[in-house]
Amino acid sequence: MTKKWLVLTLLALMSALLLAIASTAMSIYLYGNHTQNLKADAAIVLGAAVWGEEPSPVFRERINHAINLYKNGDVNQIIFTGGVGDQNEAAEAIVGKNYAIQQGVKTDDILIETLSRTTQQNLKNAGAIVSHHKLTKCLIVSDPLHLKRAVLMARDLGIDAHPSPTPTTRYHSWQSQIPFLMRETYFYFVYLIFKI
Repeated sequence: MTKKWLVLTLLALMSALLLAIASTAMSIYLYGNHTQNLKADAAIVLGAAVWGEEPSPVFRERINHAINLYKNGDVNQIIFTGGVGDQNEAAEAIVGKNYAIQQGVKTDDILIETLSRTTQQNLKNAGAIVSHHKLTKCLIVSDPLHLKRAVLMARDLGIDAHPSPTPTTRYHSWQSQIPFLMRETYFYFVYLIFKI
């Protein structure tokens, strides 16, 4: 009787854990695929890899989305985040800024931070810029599956943050989305656990 009870209890706990993981993964997927047409003071572009002086395809799509928001009048400024990933490369934020200027964004409308290496640091440093420049509402620009965790982090840092997923992303196929979704689900749980 005790052994059977133990097995049933373990099965119930495993089922509950799997349900929690599945429902969280689904909420992350749905959150990033829901777009809102909001106007804000600034778009905070989360850093991503650079290739020499050029943005990687993932980063380029984030930058392009922010540029479109700016040119459509949805934001007045763009905040690029991201430091140096590889010592031989430029800081992600500087690469983003240079790319945006080439696409017609005014230099005065671009703000950067070049010290961060993680999403949390991106947002913490961007939050200092937001505070210093007395900006209020911000759109967080990143890949759709990255946004639930990023917006939660931004709000926890006191930023009036709203998601603005890139409409184009290299993570289109299920083969590329599943690993990214699993990674984001894991990091979402880690963030929730350690912020408590």
